[in-house]
Amino acid sequence: MSADAPSPKILAELENFLLSLNRASAEVILPLFRAEHGLVDKGGAKGFDPVTEADKGGEATIRRLIAERYPEHGVIGEEWGEDRPEAEWVWVLDPVDGTRAFIAGLPLWTTLIGLRFQGRPVLGSIGQPVLGEVFLGHAAGARRIGPQGTSPLRVRECPQLTQAIIATTDPEDCFDGAELGAWRQVRAAARLARLGCDAYAYAMVAAGTMDLVVEAGLKAWDIDCAIPLIEGAGGLVTDWRGRPLGPNGGQVAIAGDRRCLEEALVALKRSAK
Repeated sequence: MSADAPSPKILAELENFLLSLNRASAEVILPLFRAEHGLVDKGGAKGFDPVTEADKGGEATIRRLIAERYPEHGVIGEEWGEDRPEAEWVWVLDPVDGTRAFIAGLPLWTTLIGLRFQGRPVLGSIGQPVLGEVFLGHAAGARRIGPQGTSPLRVRECPQLTQAIIATTDPEDCFDGAELGAWRQVRAAARLARLGCDAYAYAMVAAGTMDLVVEAGLKAWDIDCAIPLIEGAGGLVTDWRGRPLGPNGGQVAIAGDRRCLEEALVALKRSAK
């Protein structure tokens, strides 16, 4: 089997399993949303970095199900670390991406589940259980599964940055000085910017309602799931130099149209690491 292409039969099986992981984690996480969630600040001197029982319980549930179904698979997760990260198949997990939104009662947090095959992300989902949505994608395509049924996902054309709706999570918190300057240049050129959407903004690029997301300081569990989803919808995920993203996250640009991305990269490259 090549590094590029798991068989369609295996991929279909893994898609179904991925959806079951979303359902199982939602059963653990949703009862804690807008309820007592056991908030702990794990940031210490580095600043506020919240974690809740939803984060920990959701990931524990996903890990248990993976171990039962695919004991040979590896796992990388935000809360419980690495288990066989060099395996042929590796799941990359963030059960509550956007914990700040979660503790604020805002339904913009998501459950991120990605799957690597021979080191490369090949399948991913962004789930929002409050809205009953799962955005799922791989090289052959992407789709949204929600209360109204299933619909295909496709990025939209946006030939110029001046026409773009863009997003980042929190520029004052996530960017250093040079990165913040680059973001401000991109924002000044764009039509509209939205903040605080976390990974839900990635799904909106895939859905064709947003055009560009710019982030920095991401970890693998923040972005792995989005790579096959965005590419399956016809978009791109790169670093701030326009290169394919490495395995550890970092500075990330997610775009629906390469032309819009290239204009943004003029500013972003000046602060690329």
